Amino acid sequence: MVNLIGTYECKVDAKGRLMVPSALKKQLTPMLQDGFVIKRSVFQPCLELYPMEQWDIMMTKINKLNRFKKQNNDFIRRFTAGVKTVEVDSNGRLLIPKDLIGFAGIDKEIVLSSAIAIVEIWDKDKYENAIEGSSDDDFASLAEEVMGNDEHDGLS
Repeated sequence: MVNLIGTYECKVDAKGRLMVPSALKKQLTPMLQDGFVIKRSVFQPCLELYPMEQWDIMMTKINKLNRFKKQNNDFIRRFTAGVKTVEVDSNGRLLIPKDLIGFAGIDKEIVLSSAIAIVEIWDKDKYENAIEGSSDDDFASLAEEVMGNDEHDGLS
């Protein structure tokens, strides 16, 4: 399993290309040959970059959904809306498709933020707002709710 680490600021050019920062590219090196899938985030106005292996794991879960249930079919359609395969070229650049740039409101300055096995791609201002948008108390409550119940999650 992949555990990507780091948050990186960089720029995207007028064609939608970004130079993958060397520290992140080094972590992604074992995955470069298989390529990546880029998609809209479900919860945030950002993009998600999945190494192909992680995307395949996600698709295995989604393929188990019963397509004869309308809510499952609606979820699959929305989850896969705008999905594209992308590669890091020989110059270390990644091309973000124009429709996804529009969805995420990406201007020029962006943030690549590791989210365990995927990379979130944010417009810098939107990222800063998402991080600063909640108080320390809100995050403390969230951390306690998500991670604090060590009786059932095996994290103790």
